[in-house]
Amino acid sequence: MKNEITLPAFSRRSFMRTTALAGGGLLIGVNFLNSCKPEAKMPEDISQLNFNNFNAYIKIADNGKVTIFSPNPEIGQGVKTSMPMIVAEELDVAWKDVYVEQAPLDTKNFTRQVAGGSQSIRHGWDILRQTGANARQMLIHAAAKQWEISPADCKVSEGVISDSKGNQLGYGDVVKAAAALDIQDNAPLKDPSQYKIIGRDAINVDIDKIISGKPLFGLDYSKPGMHYACVLRPPAFGRKLVSFDDSETKKVTGVTDVFRFEDKIAVVATNTWAAKKGKEKLQARWDDEKLESTEDHDRILLGLLDGKDFETLRADGDVKKAFAEADRVIERTYESPFLPHSCMEPMNFFADVTDEEVELTGPIQTPEGSQKAVAEALGVDIAKVRVNMTRMGGGFGRRLIGDFVLEAAKISDVVRKPVKLFYTREDDMTCGQYRPAIKYRIAASLKDGKITGYHLKEAAVNSNMYGLIPNFFPAGAIENYQVDVANYKSHITTAPWRAPYTNFLAFAEQSFLDELFEIMETDPIQARLDLLDNVKGTTDERIQYSPERMQEVIRTAVTKSGWNVPASPGVFRGFSAYYCHNSHVAEVVDVTMNGNGMPSVKKVTCVVDCGIVVNPTGARNQVEGGVIDGIGHAMYGDLSFENGTPGVKNFGAYRLIRMEEAPEVDVHFIQNGLSPTGLGEPALPPAGAALANAIKKATGKRILAQPFTKYLGTEEKVIG
Repeated sequence: MKNEITLPAFSRRSFMRTTALAGGGLLIGVNFLNSCKPEAKMPEDISQLNFNNFNAYIKIADNGKVTIFSPNPEIGQGVKTSMPMIVAEELDVAWKDVYVEQAPLDTKNFTRQVAGGSQSIRHGWDILRQTGANARQMLIHAAAKQWEISPADCKVSEGVISDSKGNQLGYGDVVKAAAALDIQDNAPLKDPSQYKIIGRDAINVDIDKIISGKPLFGLDYSKPGMHYACVLRPPAFGRKLVSFDDSETKKVTGVTDVFRFEDKIAVVATNTWAAKKGKEKLQARWDDEKLESTEDHDRILLGLLDGKDFETLRADGDVKKAFAEADRVIERTYESPFLPHSCMEPMNFFADVTDEEVELTGPIQTPEGSQKAVAEALGVDIAKVRVNMTRMGGGFGRRLIGDFVLEAAKISDVVRKPVKLFYTREDDMTCGQYRPAIKYRIAASLKDGKITGYHLKEAAVNSNMYGLIPNFFPAGAIENYQVDVANYKSHITTAPWRAPYTNFLAFAEQSFLDELFEIMETDPIQARLDLLDNVKGTTDERIQYSPERMQEVIRTAVTKSGWNVPASPGVFRGFSAYYCHNSHVAEVVDVTMNGNGMPSVKKVTCVVDCGIVVNPTGARNQVEGGVIDGIGHAMYGDLSFENGTPGVKNFGAYRLIRMEEAPEVDVHFIQNGLSPTGLGEPALPPAGAALANAIKKATGKRILAQPFTKYLGTEEKVIG
């Protein structure tokens, strides 16, 4: 069973340092994600240091202060705080003496500068610790040499080295001597019982700048002489531009350039207002081809579910035989709509294209992919494309797709001016990349009081496997188990959406399992535990979850929520448990029903096994946000299309969960001392399922489609 990742081998290439520093100090390179390439070299003279040369690195000044440069994009998941905490722990410096800076993209020395999949801490855990430990050992050796004693006779605490005689030296006192020593590979790591930073609450390293409005985000970025660009895009996905009239646009004071590129029209101006007003005055004519509507998607996806054109991703045993021999077969179809990403900060990016280089700056989750796309589109050497990253006001998968980066570069290339491309909220909602609409059909066979077969089908718009994972629970727990997928290619652009693969599948499967257990007249908690017993000891390496760890979060959630204690009058509870992004989560939702027949979520108890928690404050924030996000979109999220055009343009017409609707979230972490796993996404998928199961207890109705508020009180997409 593959529950843990293969750890990287450590070598000198994983740990670099300078040998002479101008003005004192030791510069130590950190291979944050085991990605420094062999050709990466450390400069000999810090005065000539080009920070682009490193994936990330530590700088120790002669005053003992430590600066850690982080290469990973920061989208609010907290890695800019938690990853340096890991290094600082093993380096053994006081966290108050650590400064953190964002590094730019460097494809020569880095191979993974990506924010996605909740994988940064999981992949960086061992190499970050080893890097900090190696640095600590070098500094100890330098002090021991000065005292003419064995390094084993030295101790270190928070950047101060001491010996048995009471002598003390700060890191800043020995950095020059340490720079002349050989690198200490594979220095001993701390026992977790010795941790002073890991596992302790740490404030976001950018919090002061965030709350005081300092320039951190893409929309904050500016450069002397910079122009601003708005783009008029097709009013519907699949439409083509026939012609346009820009005569009124050019009359707007501040507008400097108007031109067509592809099926879009760019308006460039000296300020944002002029660019926006200029775009509004454009007169464009588009073709009138009949395009897709939500009704078309419903019909097409249901047709795919009824058809035979599927790709089988997993087939255990004989599902057809199990169904033929069953006492009863239960089948349900679950449906979800498209969803926008709804980032607080709309898409934007800065580009400055000259003959010498292409400078790109802004919020992007995949800087290297964007660099490659820009180089190819402009026909320039990729070495000339320089990418700097800002903090992001939300990503949720939208900023994995760098279409807006490419637009900015193309516009700057035409006008040969530094340009900030910005989307309005309407642009962001109507010209986006969406969570694909998906339908699941799940069937199960029952015989002699047991589940003997399980068949899961997915039909999705542009899914590219965004909605289905064949090796998650209950894979391996049911003898006859099959997973099939079919895909419809649409003009509507789609992208991963927070917790891709699982954000809707968890609702479908966990709701279906609860219904099965109800039909079987068995306890839903014990039934899940029994299914997980079937997976223990398996030799099936495809299974990605741990049955033991899943059982522990289930049992803990039962205890922490008081599941077995009768709820207060009018309070109804629902349960779900799910594995994704290498973490196991169980949730209990408490709801009451309002006079209008709608549920009010009062409390969610969430138990998470994500291994060692580096920063509890940040971890709780991630879990709370994921739970509320999951509940909000299950309840309200809905985006329809009419003839290729999104049905809403701004938040005034798009329902999101409101502050007064956010429940109390009681978070508990399993303390097992295992290596960290994902955290930014795993709390979201179980939330909708637990809520749906609570609503069933409250109303007697099972909801088969999201958003719940659309179907509660109706007979559509509801059974019972």
